[in-house]
Amino acid sequence: MKASAPGCPCGLAPVLFLLLAAPPTAATQKNGINIYSLTVDSKVSSRFAHTVVTSRVVNRANIMQEATFQVELPKRAFITNFSMVIGGVTYPGNIKEKAAAQEQYSAAVARGESAGLVKASGRKTEQFQVSVSVAPAAKVTFELVYEELLKRHLGAYELLLKVQPQQLVKHLQMDIHIFEPQGINFLETESTFMTNELADALTVSQNKTKAHIQFKPTLSQQKSPGQEDTVLDGNFIVRYDVHRTVSGGSIQIESGYFVHYFAPEGLPAIPKNVIFVIDKSGSMRGRKIQQTREALIKILDDLSPNDQFNLVSFSGEAAQWKPLLVPASAENVNQARSYAASIQTQGGTNINDAMLMAVQLLDSANQKELLPEGSVSLIILLTDGDPTMGETNPARIQKNVKEAIDGQYSLFCLGFGFDVSFAFLEKLALDNGGLTRRIYEDSDSTLQLQDFYQEVANPLLTAVTFEYPSNAVEKVSRDNFRLLFKGSEIVVAGKLRDQSPDVLSAKVRGQLHMQSITFQTESSVAEQEKEFQSPKYIFHSFMERLWAYLTIQQLLEQMVSASDAEKQALETRALNLSLQYCFVTPLTSMVVTKPEGKEWSEVAEKPVETKNKHRNFYLGGPLSRFRTAGDRRSRITAGPSGKTPSDLWRAGPQGPLNSPHPYPLMAGKSLLPDMLLAPSIPDEVFRGVDLRAKDAPQARVPAVASDPITGRIWERKASGSSTDLSQSAKTALPPGLLPASLRPGPRLVLVSQPALPTLGTTAAVPAPIQAPAVILMLPGQSVDRLCVDIKHSQGPMNLLSDPDQGVEVTAQYETEKAQFSWIEVTFKNPQLQVRAIPEHVVVTRNRRNSGYKWKETLFSVIPGVKLTMDKAGLLLLSSPDRVTIGLLPWDGPGEGLRLLLRDTDRFSSRVGGTLGQFYQDVLWGPPAAADDSKRMLRVQDLEYSATRLLKLDYQEGSPGTEISCWSVEL
Repeated sequence: MKASAPGCPCGLAPVLFLLLAAPPTAATQKNGINIYSLTVDSKVSSRFAHTVVTSRVVNRANIMQEATFQVELPKRAFITNFSMVIGGVTYPGNIKEKAAAQEQYSAAVARGESAGLVKASGRKTEQFQVSVSVAPAAKVTFELVYEELLKRHLGAYELLLKVQPQQLVKHLQMDIHIFEPQGINFLETESTFMTNELADALTVSQNKTKAHIQFKPTLSQQKSPGQEDTVLDGNFIVRYDVHRTVSGGSIQIESGYFVHYFAPEGLPAIPKNVIFVIDKSGSMRGRKIQQTREALIKILDDLSPNDQFNLVSFSGEAAQWKPLLVPASAENVNQARSYAASIQTQGGTNINDAMLMAVQLLDSANQKELLPEGSVSLIILLTDGDPTMGETNPARIQKNVKEAIDGQYSLFCLGFGFDVSFAFLEKLALDNGGLTRRIYEDSDSTLQLQDFYQEVANPLLTAVTFEYPSNAVEKVSRDNFRLLFKGSEIVVAGKLRDQSPDVLSAKVRGQLHMQSITFQTESSVAEQEKEFQSPKYIFHSFMERLWAYLTIQQLLEQMVSASDAEKQALETRALNLSLQYCFVTPLTSMVVTKPEGKEWSEVAEKPVETKNKHRNFYLGGPLSRFRTAGDRRSRITAGPSGKTPSDLWRAGPQGPLNSPHPYPLMAGKSLLPDMLLAPSIPDEVFRGVDLRAKDAPQARVPAVASDPITGRIWERKASGSSTDLSQSAKTALPPGLLPASLRPGPRLVLVSQPALPTLGTTAAVPAPIQAPAVILMLPGQSVDRLCVDIKHSQGPMNLLSDPDQGVEVTAQYETEKAQFSWIEVTFKNPQLQVRAIPEHVVVTRNRRNSGYKWKETLFSVIPGVKLTMDKAGLLLLSSPDRVTIGLLPWDGPGEGLRLLLRDTDRFSSRVGGTLGQFYQDVLWGPPAAADDSKRMLRVQDLEYSATRLLKLDYQEGSPGTEISCWSVEL
């Protein structure tokens, strides 16, 4: 086959897409740039994904305007083509060697006309953006093509699309076609913007080997309720896996190329010896070390009884928890949990000594024959910074560690945040048979750490090699691998010889715990070629491009740990393949020519992870936004904290940090979300607090504001009400002694909630009506609603369990705070666990954790269960034949997590538990003669006293509805 010509459309991977024309909707409409068609067409053939994003815009203004085309694509994807069609003329992107493109790029930069088109924008994505001037009434068509091999992660392939058109689009359509010859085992969809109305625009059809997912909302479905804005703003995710057996895997053949997927089922896990090396230097203080402790405790719980482990913590010096590795017995794990919980931060970063100590622990155990035969030894390093003590030269540390490990153990490196040199850790890991992962500083850092451990928690095979007949195969990608882990997959691709046999055979050799194993498989060339004939589900010659993509990725990885002589040869091969197959890789660039002039061009280059050390990264919103005023555009660039400079000092000019009344920046965060204008705060409030310290305590000061007309000072309460502080303070203090903080004046500072108690005295007010811990709906009973308050609780509670429904709800109730600290719902089929805490919700399926913040919309359909969450935070877990279980972060009186139960008539007769018992036969006694607001109820030989009380019904969210219900205390 001939190589693809530059500019030719090639390749897919629907993992994230974002497209817009001039960001905010209002600005877009004001500018007159209208997107009248937006389509995403994705074809996934045997995990290789090819996506085409097409946007058609028109300038409805009567003057020249600028249209911006933006797409977010996965970091592992390679752009293969881009073009603009303006006035019938096509302006293509041409892929060149980076050095050749640089001259053209530099000339444009010198004229101030050019900027890079691709930049890192998130954990998994890069943003492609190009802008072009559009004449009045003129139309422009943008088209971007990219390709990616989807990677199996914890038992699933994931396609993530970010949908954010930022205006209503007349024709908006997304089509995903999946073809998997092995057969589709399961298929799930999830969205963070889907509503029940939008769900009608989503169709999913599936048979044994094919699936089609289409999303085609009408204009009315796209509208926000009562507004003209679009509701489409968030992620759309597809997860799936294929059928597998205990075999040599699946060999698929198309157009003279083959791909071999290997992930056998049913193999037992190999016992492992693992050393956790934890950075406890000063830079890890605060949230990082707290999340590390939480993750480490959870990881220790997940160790298998057949595993051995130890802990090494380090700052300026390294210290080991135990002198030897110990078995993962319940006693040892509990001791390790206590040790992990006590880790405190201080000092510098001595990575060299810590790593050598970890290697020495394994060497010592090996020499004493304490490592089980056939076991796997792993070292997992977590650090957030560069080495600052001991040996600080990165190259010498890499050399020392490589010589010490000597190919015996595998090293995995986790870089926490962006102060660490990713390139240093990447080479350290690749030199020693492992890999590197960046842990992003966010509320889900604990989950990121746990998920990484789950990836390596179950080694299945070691020393895996693939063998193919030399008379059948001409070229092959990497064919030997140190480890295969449960939930992952090894992929080998190659080219068949012109006169290859009719049947391609393969052997896969590996080492189980106590024995060697050989898998054999074969595939008919003619039958396989026939399988890939449907143009609806595949794109032509995709397997050749898959082979090229995989080979380039592996060559780039090999370059990291190669010697200088080897590196040049590897780079040459990767470059030639990139140019031949039109891939924008770290070695190539795509030059985009614009119609403004023959010399006007921009360059798209592949961002490199190792160069992002001090770059501001997207963690939920664009790195920068454009604000439009008429035809002028100004760019606001994120500062070091990820916020714009104006965010930090919006109330006035920036002053020095040691000024008498600085604008407080708590724990390195802007106070913008809760800022109020207020009179200056007394010096005493912040005395002794280093406001520059990253882990400075949150100062608790009143959220107050002064009225410039009346001179009154008001405090805003969390409930939204206000108190006149000037009046209460004046009654408590003699005239003339009013603190500076309560004197009206022109000085302004930013202050943060929650507030201190109101100054002075306040009149007593009746206690507000509280929401009960749980409201139970009791259909078919003489009392249809029961309010339950929990007054006595020790340890986790079994709230309800129904074996026929296959559901269990457990929780921890804190009687002192009168609230649930966590609630956990477990389903048996499908195997699914939903854990709610006040901060967020974690959904676990097949050892894979997904975290969701409260009040962020969610619509997830898993075979057997549907999960939805609205903007009020109500999370519902439902299915046609099951009880619907709801979880809610109630923020009204008696705040805390709340549980809801609907469709309770579906409970079986075997339901039980603290709450489940009330769905058995309940016998109500008559109201008491002396007080008709009291009565007794009996359930399962237990008697409870019930009282008629006023309560707040939390089931529809805050502020709640006042109800009268029978209440019991447990």
